[in-house]
Amino acid sequence: MVGVEVSVEGLTKSFGSQRIWQDVTLTLPSGEVSALLGPSGTGKSVFLKSLIGLLRPEQGSIVIDGTNILECSSKELYEIRKLFGVLFQDGALFGSMNLFDNVAFPLREHTKKSESDIRKIVMEKMELVGLLGAEEKLPGEISGGMRKRAGLARALVLDPQIILVDEPDSGLDPVRTTYISQTLIDINAEIDATILIVSHNINLARTVPDNIGMLFRRHLVMFGPREVLLTSEEPVVKQFLNGTMIGPIGMSEEKDEAQMAQEQAMVDAGHHAGGVDDVEGIVPQMKATPGMPFRQAVARRQERVRHIMHMLPENAQIAIHQSLGASRLDEGYLTDVDQLTYGTAIFERGVAQ
Repeated sequence: MVGVEVSVEGLTKSFGSQRIWQDVTLTLPSGEVSALLGPSGTGKSVFLKSLIGLLRPEQGSIVIDGTNILECSSKELYEIRKLFGVLFQDGALFGSMNLFDNVAFPLREHTKKSESDIRKIVMEKMELVGLLGAEEKLPGEISGGMRKRAGLARALVLDPQIILVDEPDSGLDPVRTTYISQTLIDINAEIDATILIVSHNINLARTVPDNIGMLFRRHLVMFGPREVLLTSEEPVVKQFLNGTMIGPIGMSEEKDEAQMAQEQAMVDAGHHAGGVDDVEGIVPQMKATPGMPFRQAVARRQERVRHIMHMLPENAQIAIHQSLGASRLDEGYLTDVDQLTYGTAIFERGVAQ
């Protein structure tokens, strides 16, 4: 069963007089992996809590499986929440329970399954996240990466059609973050769920999602196929992806023009601005681990992107042509028309450079 589409339109959220974000509109395509990026303090986690109905925006709509959760009854919202699995930043495990009981908790709370059925499901999910053999360990006895994976297993036991992942890299080193990223891709291949990852990890953003969005200054800067954001000339996007000081993002999120001019002058004088300035090209997207099912999201996304290609920026179109051509080459069935399109795109890109 393919994951459920999530459609957000005109969403605005405030806490008192403080506007968190406004007029956010995006659609999470069914069964695909999407990421929402942005500097710290831009309301990414608030957005996740709004999607699941834990927070209530003042304006807009969130339509899930045909139901606007901002207008539905408590009973309807309860049923909608059954579609979700959520991985919180710290895993949110019960410290007094071993990993098996932590993962089994939603099944015991929300179903009438027998203990033998529960054991079968729990062991399947623990195997999926690479935790077989650790069932009896307590959360305090394992690493942060293992706690994340245990939290992910717990999020999966009710077979969710939508998975929300809040800062999967939080507290993890780059290697463990890569393992978690690979696990998310494998889960998408295994159960075809719609996945939204909230993060500010640049490497994750470049390698994992099918679609990427970015929040900044209380607005959604953009959302769409990964190639759109990864080839964007938007200053805030380039600064964020390159991890440099030069650009609109500052320590307190926003800079004034004087600060931006001062920092640019320092760079012009030879001071390094940090980051990896002007990263060129698009890093290949992670693939499912060999032996996993074919990730159906890849084919669905290719078909969807072809239909909206004419509406995308030129740089994104070229990158998409390349990625589509490379994908079909890998699969061994690039047609004559594909070869012509692929070759033309590469030629045009070379001329532009």
